[in-house]
Amino acid sequence: MKHTKTAVPSDIEIAQQASMKKIVEIANELDIQEDELELYGRYKAKLSLNITKRLHTKENGKVILVTAINPTPAGEGKSTVTVGLGQALNQLGKKAVIAMREPSLGPTMGMKGGATGGGYSQVLPMEDINLHFTGDIHAITTANNTLAAMIDNHIHQGNALQIDTRRISWKRVMDLNDRALRKVVIGLGGPIQGVPREDGFDITVASEIMAVFCLAKDLKDLKERLSKIVVAYDVHKKPITVKNLKVEGALTLLLKDACQPNLVQTLEHTPAIIHGGPFANIAHGCNSVIATQMAAKLGDYVVTEAGFGADLGAEKFLHIKTPSLGFNPEVVVIVATIRAIKMHGGVSKEQLKEENVEALSKGIENLKKHVETIEKFGLSYVVALNEFVTDSEAEIQFVKDWCKEHNIPIALTQVWEKGGAGGINLAEMVLEQLDKKQATFKPLYQQENTLEEKLKAIATQVYGAKDIDLLPAAKKQLQQIIGEGWGELPVCMAKTQYSLTDDASKLGRPEDFVITIRELKPSVGAGFIVALTGTIMTMPGLPKQPAALNMDVDEDGKAVGLF
Repeated sequence: MKHTKTAVPSDIEIAQQASMKKIVEIANELDIQEDELELYGRYKAKLSLNITKRLHTKENGKVILVTAINPTPAGEGKSTVTVGLGQALNQLGKKAVIAMREPSLGPTMGMKGGATGGGYSQVLPMEDINLHFTGDIHAITTANNTLAAMIDNHIHQGNALQIDTRRISWKRVMDLNDRALRKVVIGLGGPIQGVPREDGFDITVASEIMAVFCLAKDLKDLKERLSKIVVAYDVHKKPITVKNLKVEGALTLLLKDACQPNLVQTLEHTPAIIHGGPFANIAHGCNSVIATQMAAKLGDYVVTEAGFGADLGAEKFLHIKTPSLGFNPEVVVIVATIRAIKMHGGVSKEQLKEENVEALSKGIENLKKHVETIEKFGLSYVVALNEFVTDSEAEIQFVKDWCKEHNIPIALTQVWEKGGAGGINLAEMVLEQLDKKQATFKPLYQQENTLEEKLKAIATQVYGAKDIDLLPAAKKQLQQIIGEGWGELPVCMAKTQYSLTDDASKLGRPEDFVITIRELKPSVGAGFIVALTGTIMTMPGLPKQPAALNMDVDEDGKAVGLF
């Protein structure tokens, strides 16, 4: 039997009908001072980095990390649950602040959609946030491409650093999915056009500058991290850095305004800080350290998210972001949906609306693996079953009973339909977990472990693989990385989000598989080593029917078809 529900308007209709408070009012509720707020119109503002300095002696709020099981291509509403939980906590009289990533135009114009939540759990103004917002991602694009231009100009002007044009690792970027730009040749047309060479484009959110931007603690740290970025190797195979090119100052200048976090609000006027947007299947998938630290000073509770499933965003939050952040989340929310569990149980996308408890019984092993992963980190958790219109009562009851049988706390959430009111049960269970004495957070590997040990720890303990397979190119790169003294850096796995394996078609909880690592790329400025697995791409392509085909603007300037 299906639930009967009141029809809910589209996300954009809800957003356009919403009544927003002026952002000055939201700032006042957080005790932000007038000179700490830089207005971008009536409903958006940038926050001064002085806020964290002023409040440095204040105790940090408790951080709640929202993650998920492996998603379906359409997403499972993790951002919606993040927003809904923040709203629910405020309905319970708690001072909660949401900290989220900025959406990339790639998925917005492509298949996945934006990242502002949905239904009655959205951040506003959703049109602005999902498009150009305050220009942060454009600033990162500009900084990245300024560096690319400086590299090619250095070579054109005599190449004093003896850069080997065959070993330039720095790519240009743009914030759209464009597969045609993955491999390009530049500098054609004669001597005055530069030096011909192979190049390529990544999507902006895969740029190391985005990762640096999101892990830096302040402008000084940002400049220092930028200076360490390795862009190429010279004819003696020695690394060439931004510091060698003497452009770290210019890059920091281009990013200085973008470094200030953005303050907006939810439909229920819960404050939301949105800043930074690295992908979790390519990069580390978390909003900026600066924003999370600021949210922890401004609120008693911080609800933040990490991209995709716990095998990607949450693992990277805990191994990569937490050391820079200086504190760890105290509770993890694992978002699951009936439809995703059924897909992991073998149901095709076209049949997900049909009741299938048998498929749930198979697919729920995927949820179990993510629960086990969070337990390995020593953190408490709550499963949030994000309800969809097509879920049947029998299916919901099965998941509830299964969780009860396995002593897994679970809350049914209806935040898309009901806003904060639909997340009260989840909020109460999260608060209950926070009140308990918790186990100590423990990473799955230590800094002193070898890179190969780190790779194996993630593959075996987080994904459930039996081993890793370093391809010849990766083995060679591993030796070079160790030789340069970068072996103590953490690992950032680039892997499909749809599977625990490196093969997107292997759903559920596969066993007896190997993770193939084809390439290791040092991101020394960000402070991690990227391991590219399977066929993961750093420049996605558009689907057959991109979301952009449904978008328009009416004669009054109102967006149409934006979700």
